Amino acid sequence: MSELELIEEYRARYSEILSPLAEKLSAFIQEVMVGTPRVDRVAARAKSPDRFLGKALKQVEGRLKYEHPFEQIQDLIGARIIVFYKQDVDDVCEVIERYFRHIENKEIVPDAANKFGYVGKHYILAIPEDLVSDDADRDRTPQFFELQIKTLFQHAWSEAEHDVGYKPTDTITPHHQRQLAFTAAQAWGADHIFAQLHHELNGAQLHAGH
Repeated sequence: MSELELIEEYRARYSEILSPLAEKLSAFIQEVMVGTPRVDRVAARAKSPDRFLGKALKQVEGRLKYEHPFEQIQDLIGARIIVFYKQDVDDVCEVIERYFRHIENKEIVPDAANKFGYVGKHYILAIPEDLVSDDADRDRTPQFFELQIKTLFQHAWSEAEHDVGYKPTDTITPHHQRQLAFTAAQAWGADHIFAQLHHELNGAQLHAGH
């Protein structure tokens, strides 16, 4: 499939299949989250055509990373649940694991104790059969979606860092990198302080973690 054919096919799936399915998924997650305290927001959306093409054409050692991007890229639909405090992440995970079949889950943290950066809980989950229309083209409908669960501070930092940090490498100086690391440390510290305050003032269980 040529690059032009790839993007045209994705744009068709985006409007006909992925965006409507993302709306159903968002409503379903909101429904299962009813009664779970301190959930700030729930959202789901299809990956934009530009971002899909960028990921589909990514190369590793001179070869395409994804030979079959529609089957191999598992976040054609991505969902997020944003919570207030670190303790709330575990509570949300318990609910999610009751309602969804998970294929993969991982906690993303910096690779060293003295580093600060992106933090979040990520799942690859099966899309519930009830959300897929009976007349849907199953060959063009994804089976999985990605769910990210973050605190308000984790979400705010990652959104801002993605906006300013994903630039051509020659424009990001060591000073810029230090500034990004500093803001990550501040977000990490705020998360931990609010978790501690919530524990002390409201008796909420304080979970160990990064």
